[in-house]
Formats: sequence, structure tokens, C-alpha cells
Amino acid sequence: MHHEVWIPAVHRDLTGGVETVQVAGDTVGQLIDELDRRFPGMKARLCQGERVRPHIAVVVNGVISTRGARQRLTEPSEIHFVPAMSGGAVDGRMTR
Repeated sequence: MHHEVWIPAVHRDLTGGVETVQVAGDTVGQLIDELDRRFPGMKARLCQGERVRPHIAVVVNGVISTRGARQRLTEPSEIHFVPAMSGGAVDGRMTR
């Protein structure tokens, strides 16, 4: 089963600027493995070991997954890897 995967802008250097790709897989982990096969280095950016990095949210059909790489995909889906926004606080205080 193929899924539409949106590549975050920060990772498009690995895809030659490609924004979306069709990828087969039954789980998000399988999608990531296929992305890495096609775009070497992608798994290292998205995963820590076999788990999705803590600062990256996996969104399947508009819903944030709590299962990360283990999320099963039972229908053709739209997948987004959303990097968390960071910065702006030092010792719990906001900076400008």
C-alpha cells in the first residue's frame, strides 16, 4: 500500500528539493526505512535507533500518532514528519 509522505523543508536537501513522495509500507517504521533507501541519511535525521526522534511528531491523516514508528497504516494515508519548534527559553525564561 502506498502513502503520500510530506518531507519537511529542513530535510529536503536529502531529496533534491522534492516535497512529497509516494512510499509503500505497513508501518511508519517501514516508510522511514524506504525513505532512507531512496534518500540516504533520512532515517538518521528522523530516528534515534528504531524510534522516531522525540522532537519529531508523526502525523497520519491529520492526527498526531502516539505510536511513532510502530504506527500501523491500514489504508492509503498522508504522512507528515513535523519537527518541533524549539528555542526561545533560557533557564525557563523567554529570550528575545
